[in-house]
Amino acid sequence: MKRIAIIDLGTNTFQLLIAETGGQAFAILHDSSQPARIGEGGISRGIISPEGIERAIAVLRSFREITDQYQIGPDDILALGTSAVRNAANREEFCRRIENETKIPVVIVPGEEEAGLIFEGVRAGLPLTDKTSLIVDIGGGSVEFILANREKLFWKQSFEIGGQRLMDRFHRTDPILPDSVGKLNEYLEQQLVPLTNAVHQYEPVELIGCAGSFETLVDMEYARTHGNLPDPAQVSFDLSADSFAQSYEQVLTSTFDERLQIPGMKSYRAGMIVVGTCLIAFLLRKYGLSKIRVSTWAMKEGMLARMAR
Repeated sequence: MKRIAIIDLGTNTFQLLIAETGGQAFAILHDSSQPARIGEGGISRGIISPEGIERAIAVLRSFREITDQYQIGPDDILALGTSAVRNAANREEFCRRIENETKIPVVIVPGEEEAGLIFEGVRAGLPLTDKTSLIVDIGGGSVEFILANREKLFWKQSFEIGGQRLMDRFHRTDPILPDSVGKLNEYLEQQLVPLTNAVHQYEPVELIGCAGSFETLVDMEYARTHGNLPDPAQVSFDLSADSFAQSYEQVLTSTFDERLQIPGMKSYRAGMIVVGTCLIAFLLRKYGLSKIRVSTWAMKEGMLARMAR
């Protein structure tokens, strides 16, 4: 058995996954995340700000302490750079600083490959069916859409419409104004024409969501109905349409400080959750979907599954 560490350098959050691999199997030993917010203050200008670089280095140093505890050296650590990194004009400086100061090598993942890895991660974590699912991963910089069933990936595309980008463009008051929601929906209508065409062709019957906004909605539902948060070991969930509608109304009509008080809300999700739920609501309404499932496995688990093969 060999131990490896995979780090997802997300636009808002960095995630660390440590696993043992052997043959085609793997066992997850550690899974954690920390806010790094590398998109804040720069993503709309096409850079990672100096403050964002410093936050990234601080988080990755703490991750190195964890990988050291598991006796994993730099050669067995892989950091995956996504939208904020791949589109930054100063990405070479960012990667060089990371590698020089943390000894962690950074690999920039193209959007289409990111979508493929997300599909592999979702498929490893929850049962797909012979019907088509629309898989959606809402990141801070980009959103990946995949149309697939358990046998085949039919279509995938990455769009640079992530939560931080949508926040910078449309969420300028708190609570968000109805007019801003309307303009956001018009923007999504324009940007997602390729997805709309693919949905008409492949006719998905459900939405499967990954990443922070969806996980926050699950946490909110559990806090409402169970009085606690879900078991961290559980990797797939059903999210009822009624529960989503209730959460959507709650986050859209609240201020940032009020969202911080919502049971199940992590502080570093309280900003992006508004535009995230707007995007989910748009997809459900636009494509006539009512069934929602949530996977906590996505890109980094997809990379792990690929490396274990």
